[in-house]
Amino acid sequence: MLVTLFRLLSYLPLSVLHEIGSLTGRLVYRFSARYRQRLDANLQLAGYAADLPAAIRESGKNIVELPFIWCAPQDKVLAKATIENWHVAQSVIDQGRGIIFLTPHLGCFEIIAQAIATRLPLTALYRPPRKSILKPLIEGARQRHNLILAPANLRGVRALLKALKSGGAIGLLPDQVPQHGEGVWADFFGKKAYTMTLPAKLHRMTGAPLLLSYAERLPQGRGYVIRFSTFDGVLDDDPQQQAHAINTAMEQLIARSPAQYLWSYNRYKTPEGVLPADLPESGL
Repeated sequence: MLVTLFRLLSYLPLSVLHEIGSLTGRLVYRFSARYRQRLDANLQLAGYAADLPAAIRESGKNIVELPFIWCAPQDKVLAKATIENWHVAQSVIDQGRGIIFLTPHLGCFEIIAQAIATRLPLTALYRPPRKSILKPLIEGARQRHNLILAPANLRGVRALLKALKSGGAIGLLPDQVPQHGEGVWADFFGKKAYTMTLPAKLHRMTGAPLLLSYAERLPQGRGYVIRFSTFDGVLDDDPQQQAHAINTAMEQLIARSPAQYLWSYNRYKTPEGVLPADLPESGL
């Protein structure tokens, strides 16, 4: 039923989906106290409270555009995407050391892997949904040409490592909350957030450079502009320093289009089995 609904919605123009999404975002914000509190608190913490009205609309668009991104024919989806500065990525790829694309929950992050995969094979880390009913929909939607899904477990990490060692490309969501033992506590907009250590580990194991990417959502359903930028941070031997450097890079990227960050995401949660950030033992 859900797959059928998504496929039917994928026939609607993107402009219509974004109008529905904008309305949906406002309705959810009004009637869900938990959603409203988290969105307000995260925007306030990051210093973007003035972007609240736009952030409400963009959060709704992020959800309602998924049927189009996942289920519409790929040529139709990619016709809505403009890659602004691929030469930044190509210069890294030409080094032959592999490449680690880091994409936060900013703009239409779901379209980026598809766009990259039209130019080179991409192995993307993937965490299966908790609700089994969503698994066929999400996995089927994300398994596109040249796009390989690596599960968020040891087998998936090995697949990422293998791709990098062969000079290939991988994709990660560095602001996704990892599981116990896969992260450390590091500042994100001035508050401790449990942050994955995998990007820095893979970089140090393979020498593959990090590259930042995001897809800005254009108004009136006109599509998306995908942009790339180099990672200029320094990664030393300390996992917490590494996580802090990557979080800082994400903050700088988000500053380019703050209303389009997924502020409703529970970025500051404490994963099961992880000690809270205010305890001395946490982050070790």
